[in-house]
Amino acid sequence: MMKSKNTQRMAKVWMLFFSLLFMLLAGRFLYIQTTGEVQGIDLNEWADKKRSSSYQLDATRGRILDQNGMTLAYDRPTYRLYAIVDEAYSTNLEEPKHVTDPEKTAEMLAPLLDMKASEIETRIESGIENNRFQVEFGSAGKDLSQQKMKDIKQLELAGINFIEESKRYYPNGTFASHIIGFSRPQGGESKGVTGVEKQMQKYLQGSPGRISYQRDKYGVKLLDPKEVIKKPDDGDDVMLTIDQKIQTFLEDAMGQVEKQYKPKRIMGAVMDPDTGEILALGNRPSYNPNQIGEVENWYNDIVSYPFEPGSTMKIFTWASAMEEGVYNGSEEFKSGNYQFDEGSRPIYDHRREGWGNISYDQGMRYSSNVAAAKLAKEKIGLEKFRHYLDKFGFGQKTGIDLPGEETGRILYDWPVEKLTTAFGQGTTTTPIQLLTAASAVANDGKMMKPYVLSKVLDSESGEVKSKNEPETISEPISPETAKQMRELLGTVVSNEEATGNVYQLNDYSLAGKTGTAQIPDSETGRYMSGKNNYIFSFLGMAPEDDPELLIYVAVQQPELEVTEYGPEPVAHIVKTVTENSLHYLDIRPDQESKETVDPKELPEVQGDSVKKAKEKLGSEFNRITVIGSEDGKVEKVYPEEGTPILPNQRIFLVTNNPTMPDITGWSARDVFHFADMFNLKVETMGNGFAFKQSAQPGAKIQDGGYLVVEFQPPGMEEGEKEETEADSEEEADPSS
Repeated sequence: MMKSKNTQRMAKVWMLFFSLLFMLLAGRFLYIQTTGEVQGIDLNEWADKKRSSSYQLDATRGRILDQNGMTLAYDRPTYRLYAIVDEAYSTNLEEPKHVTDPEKTAEMLAPLLDMKASEIETRIESGIENNRFQVEFGSAGKDLSQQKMKDIKQLELAGINFIEESKRYYPNGTFASHIIGFSRPQGGESKGVTGVEKQMQKYLQGSPGRISYQRDKYGVKLLDPKEVIKKPDDGDDVMLTIDQKIQTFLEDAMGQVEKQYKPKRIMGAVMDPDTGEILALGNRPSYNPNQIGEVENWYNDIVSYPFEPGSTMKIFTWASAMEEGVYNGSEEFKSGNYQFDEGSRPIYDHRREGWGNISYDQGMRYSSNVAAAKLAKEKIGLEKFRHYLDKFGFGQKTGIDLPGEETGRILYDWPVEKLTTAFGQGTTTTPIQLLTAASAVANDGKMMKPYVLSKVLDSESGEVKSKNEPETISEPISPETAKQMRELLGTVVSNEEATGNVYQLNDYSLAGKTGTAQIPDSETGRYMSGKNNYIFSFLGMAPEDDPELLIYVAVQQPELEVTEYGPEPVAHIVKTVTENSLHYLDIRPDQESKETVDPKELPEVQGDSVKKAKEKLGSEFNRITVIGSEDGKVEKVYPEEGTPILPNQRIFLVTNNPTMPDITGWSARDVFHFADMFNLKVETMGNGFAFKQSAQPGAKIQDGGYLVVEFQPPGMEEGEKEETEADSEEEADPSS
């Protein structure tokens, strides 16, 4: 009886429990049905999301253009291939939408994807075995061109599909790569990493859009997909000041020098001095932004590589003296060395012996360090000279609209540092600082802010949204000083004795200054030695009277032959770029063209007397050297008779009992030709033209003998020695 009552009591408890549970569940279902929410989640929205696809619509990144509208960078459509391998995707369809024959599909795709058929088949089979919906094909299936995509579509392979993507493309490869820079995908959008791509990111990137639609479980749109689209806002186009033609001249010339001389680096830039627009800019080593891998030099050295400028700095020392009214170009001083304070170590010219008493105008032409130091200390005054350095913008950023600009450093603490700054040693500058400062000389005293960004354009309408205008940032000198300085710099190039004579152009006058900067050795704390261990440079403007172009070129540590000297690779770039660019800009030549001379065939003179041979050669050839007696007969001729040679090429007439000639003024090439004729072993010192020889003129030539020849650049007096290595920090560049 007791057991029955307990049983009845427990049954009632369980009935009550289940009744309450039922009411709770029923109430919960009723609540969900009424509100459509579970734990704050809207079930209608949740269901929509589960059966909806939504993805970002990327904005097209804006183009980068040159000043004439040529495209330098743009987003190019590419395609990513994938294969659907889920058989269920084709259920109830008339034609299969998945890969039905992996072997055949692999065989047909292999030649177009540059993959082995077995590898493609393995990927497809693996996807099927692992119950995957689709498979892809690695890097071989990505970044496919539109034409490659069309070729694959024409195969009509079941299950083969494409996703369209955008990839940044630079159609000209290494062309202006340090200006343009590059971008790469980051976080679902393209981000500029270097150059204009980085500098103008906010204009180029645009704003992404979005698309959403309802789909089935395979991702296929429903018949009524309720599609919602927010269109992307494409990025703006950016137009540069770069002129594609002038940039090409620069790129080609730098490429030739890089191939021939294998320098550590080349820096080159061309500016319009009237506006500050950068028309061309390049560096070597360079890189192709389409193939970012092992890049030797990411940095734009024109704006980010400070180094001792060498004698190009003398432009601003002389200009400061002229502006201060203390310059007398005909005033003479004693060259060679300058002891500026009692007990101090002297300042030396690049040739220790100097040139005797010379004028300050000659000091510029010969690139005298003593002249620069005396102008800074005795004429201008060191504190006032420091003020001019500030006015010319040294030690400050130019404000160029490119990332990574460095300032360099004016070394101006000790007396010797103040003097070495006057001729470009100790103090460091960047090439863009030198160009900017020189714009004051080229532009009648107005120093222009350099810039490469010309306009921002709406990518659809072409409307100009913003535009850069020329900006004068300083007026360190007067128009009169600028004109006087250009005239003096013109003689540095046009004067046969000057250091810049090798830079003469054919059709245009060129004013400028050479530089040969020493390179500090980080290990020894001294300057590096050796013929190649310098930064050879030139800063110039053309035409001289009213410059249309301002150019700077520097070549660091070229591999020079014994017959070559430092300015040759620089001169090739300067002359090629300046001459071609001025013609391209339709600038009227301001000097008569140097006539090109056709080679002449060397007549037969062997067996003739020296007198008769000279008569035959004299009307056509002007550099005849007799090796031996003037009264003898010609026994040997170099070059060989019948050889086409130019009128200014040296001809050797060898008689019996040949004797050592005076080789003063000979080029290294002539010296080596002479040595080959007599099997002489030659040792050379310095560079330029011969001015000292170990075997005296008139001495008997010993077959297989030894000859030591010292060379010096043009502009130095005969018989005087060039100092090729600095002995202390106070000494400057060896051949400016």
